[in-house]
Amino acid sequence: MTIDRPTVMITGATDGLGRALAHRLAADGTRLVLHGRDPGKLRHTAAELRRRHGCPQPATVCADLSELAQVRRLARDVASATDRLDALVNNAGVGFGGPEERHRQLSADGHELRFAVNHLAGFDLTLRLLHLLRRAPHARIVNVASIGQHPIDFDDVMLEHGYTAVRAYRQSKLAQIIAGLELAERLRGEPVTVNSLHPATYMPTKMVLAGLGHSVDTLEAGTAATWRLIRLPELAGTTGRFFDRTAEARAHPTAYQQDVRTRLWRLSIDLTAAPPP
Repeated sequence: MTIDRPTVMITGATDGLGRALAHRLAADGTRLVLHGRDPGKLRHTAAELRRRHGCPQPATVCADLSELAQVRRLARDVASATDRLDALVNNAGVGFGGPEERHRQLSADGHELRFAVNHLAGFDLTLRLLHLLRRAPHARIVNVASIGQHPIDFDDVMLEHGYTAVRAYRQSKLAQIIAGLELAERLRGEPVTVNSLHPATYMPTKMVLAGLGHSVDTLEAGTAATWRLIRLPELAGTTGRFFDRTAEARAHPTAYQQDVRTRLWRLSIDLTAAPPP
């Protein structure tokens, strides 16, 4: 592995933004580690990338991120597939869902589903893969979040009261951003950066079409915004930021409150048993 042929892992790589991003990176000759839930779709995506772009065969790792035991296994599988990561893209997530999915659901571990998948899984996976990221000269962690954010109610994080799918989604995305900002501070001085972004608004993905029924921005716009955080040389030292598409922006005000960051960090460590950075 060389600096001009980086290795990038993408979660949720078999559909939507993850798949489009995999194609963009494969066209650059990037070595890929692709995550998905469906082994058949993973094999198909990897074969399609190699056939279309003539790139090295992407490694594939399968796991359901709604179960923390599978997240831990996923981290081990990634370590078996590569000895270094130049970038980790936490892209997999659960959206608002269709009408039949908008009732409160729990993960295999008993956590509110969107908080579990959109925040806890990526948090746990990132900390368990830090040793691979630290082996790269300049590694980047990119969290695919959202401009839609809701403050965290620490007295009812799992939303047993006042639940809506939209609130659950927005709370989970703010948690993802807050954890990214805190991790960036904890890694300050190391050659590993952490940034989050809202890639685009209502791209035509399965998640969006199921929940909303129509799209606003293009998939290409979201792919380009995410790609620049992974590969743009000018952003190699940029860390602890939130971007709205390609413009630096401010997340919800609570994301910049140290007491909120610390409380969420401790809760996330407690719930996942992830190793400290």
